[in-house]
Amino acid sequence: MSHLSELPEKPVVGVSMPHESATLHVTGTALYTDDLVQRTKDVLHAYPVQVMNAHGRITALRTEPALAVPGVVRVLTGADVPGVNDAGMKHDEPLFPDTVMFYGHAVAWVLGETLEAARLGAAAVEVELDELPSLISLREAIAADSFHGARPVMLAGDVDAGFADSAHVFTGEFHFSDQEHFYLETHAALAHLDEGGQVFVQSSTQHPSETQEIVAHVLGLHSHEVTVQCLRMGGGFGGKEMQPHGFAAVAALGARLTGRPVRVRLNRTQDLTMSGKRHGFHAEWRIGFDDDGHIQALDATLTADGGWSLDLSEPVVARALCHIDNTYWIPNARVAGRIAKTNKVSNTAFRGFGGPQGMLVIEDILGRCAPLLGLDPMELRELNFYRQGQSTPYGQQVLHPERISAVWQEVHDHGGIADRKREIAAFNAAHPNTKRALALTGIKFGISFNLTAFNQAGALVLIYKDGSVLINHGGTEMGQGLHTKMLQVAATTLGIPLHKVRLAPTRTDKVPNTSATAASSGADLNGAAVKNACEQLRDRLLRVAGTQLGANASDVRIVEGVARVIGNDRELAWDDLVRTAYFQRVQLSAAGFYRTEGLHWDAKTFQGSPFKYFSYGAAATEVEVDGFTGAYRIRRVDIVHDVGDSLSPMIDIGQVEGGFVQGAGWLTLEDLRWDTGDGPNRGRLLTQAASTYKLPSFSEMPEEFNVRLMENATEEGAVYGSKAVGEPPLMLAFSVREALRQAAAAFGPVGVSVELASPATPEAVYWAIEAARGSDVRRDGHARSGSEIPADASALSDA
Repeated sequence: MSHLSELPEKPVVGVSMPHESATLHVTGTALYTDDLVQRTKDVLHAYPVQVMNAHGRITALRTEPALAVPGVVRVLTGADVPGVNDAGMKHDEPLFPDTVMFYGHAVAWVLGETLEAARLGAAAVEVELDELPSLISLREAIAADSFHGARPVMLAGDVDAGFADSAHVFTGEFHFSDQEHFYLETHAALAHLDEGGQVFVQSSTQHPSETQEIVAHVLGLHSHEVTVQCLRMGGGFGGKEMQPHGFAAVAALGARLTGRPVRVRLNRTQDLTMSGKRHGFHAEWRIGFDDDGHIQALDATLTADGGWSLDLSEPVVARALCHIDNTYWIPNARVAGRIAKTNKVSNTAFRGFGGPQGMLVIEDILGRCAPLLGLDPMELRELNFYRQGQSTPYGQQVLHPERISAVWQEVHDHGGIADRKREIAAFNAAHPNTKRALALTGIKFGISFNLTAFNQAGALVLIYKDGSVLINHGGTEMGQGLHTKMLQVAATTLGIPLHKVRLAPTRTDKVPNTSATAASSGADLNGAAVKNACEQLRDRLLRVAGTQLGANASDVRIVEGVARVIGNDRELAWDDLVRTAYFQRVQLSAAGFYRTEGLHWDAKTFQGSPFKYFSYGAAATEVEVDGFTGAYRIRRVDIVHDVGDSLSPMIDIGQVEGGFVQGAGWLTLEDLRWDTGDGPNRGRLLTQAASTYKLPSFSEMPEEFNVRLMENATEEGAVYGSKAVGEPPLMLAFSVREALRQAAAAFGPVGVSVELASPATPEAVYWAIEAARGSDVRRDGHARSGSEIPADASALSDA
């Protein structure tokens, strides 16, 4: 077993415990960024001046009327920026733009004594615009050849030969929707200056170091003149990885110019209309199978809706390409990616980061092709699972592919799949207007940042004279339980009870140059860095203990807060050991560091091993669908998920459950709509509140929800044998969509292939049912549609 994954005696990791801030959350005493405003004197409130046009060049910006509004202190414009007027890492996102690029783009910010004064001031600012043509939908952008950023191509094997050897070749296209993060806490920042001119920013950010970098370059400062702190976030899901930087920069600029603290906090409508979403995608594909149903070749083009600027669209598309294989071996592949430039908010990271989009394409293909091949969808999927020694289309060997089959079989066995399929068949035969279906899907998700440099982390651990311990690490807490796991890692490594350890808020002046808490790597990277720092301290203390106990340091163990010599009863309490070490002038602080080894990636050739390991999982979902309305309910879900040796089982099960539900929301409920007409509101987000944007709620939860963590699944080379859990469970929700597809097909003839829009809303399911009812099936088992389906449903043909 590797040093990183080896467990000591009586570890604190692996013990189920509640979230470290659970009590604070439920009692309302947990502090978030905007709560600090009430504790800060003389705060100014910032309010955006939004332009309600999708695209246009600013010809006049008159701020004088705003200054006449009582309570308005200042209006911030591009002329006030002392450094670089840009809030993005690609230098294509002007903080104060001279061209409006999407409906609701902020072109200036008003500072007021009260939020109401700032709002009225913003309404008084006069903006004149020379309107320009706009591209709102992904299809419009593709038709106009409007693209930006890199266009990667992933090649494997000989695609042409693969198709030549295929007995069945199908072609199709698939357009699927974006998704709003809808974190509970909207974007927020609070900035002030100290007596030395040091800028201090409280920010709801997943990436404090990058927020620090953007604030510094907007203000024309060095990074050491800016400190960013994140107490916690009320959700992030990737939406606070890149997008908080501009809001923090506005607050910092206002504080620098006025000398007073400045608060930025978006209301829900502003957050929805100004911040990016999960990328919607369009896919065109051709796939070949042999007579038995094995995939022979895949040729696909994935187009992401990037919005008006690049943000993180390039790595999102790269990860989509890297995950189009999911759990299936594709020996011959040619997959191209591109980013459409539209006049919409700049789309950004979202839980799964392109992986869900790539995996959805192959799952949709298999769900549509299985009936045409005369195979049960479960059979087709299992037939194409990775086997030992096989590699991905980008050249990384798939280690532990047996886990794909293991989690699949465990769900099959514990979920009673065979018996339930027979019961469902009997139910469907007896109920012409209501149908049930059961689908089983698996996942393989790569863990690490695609950009190799991001796979590093630091930590600072302090032991005080009284034996108490304080941890600082570079990860941020957004409700996912990272801090809980870090406390458990520290206590385990030092060999002390959990109550001895406290965790400090994430700050850039404690741990520098940190990576974002993203890519499911928070616990892997920061946990290993915390462990490294604690090991340095433990080794120093073991030498002290050895001297005190008359033994070699190598013969001393610290367990449950007591240092003992192996083989005898001599011992020394932790507090006494620490005090002794202090009087011997032993350093009681340590900086830890970790870098993920074994990664290499060539973005130009799109080849390499970008991931440390793969996480696996499988989910079976049973649904019931009403044939008159398309309305449905989720009757039961069974999940088995691979998290290695769980650092904190209660936290991990919660993450699996939450990820699944969020994925089900993306695939079945959350339908973002934009005004694509030619009227004055072209480009306006129509679903800009919870009243019009449907989020998963208790009524959408499965009636029976069974989640199991895979046992005996130690991951060598990861902290205490654990695996990431943040993003992979979201893709388990593919089983919901595939079950709905199969239920819709049950209303038609045997062997019908159903095309299902995404999100599969009740309306979309109804149209799929209508299409199935109007289909007939040729003698060779291939379906033929006999009724029209909506334009957003894609076409499928056997070429």
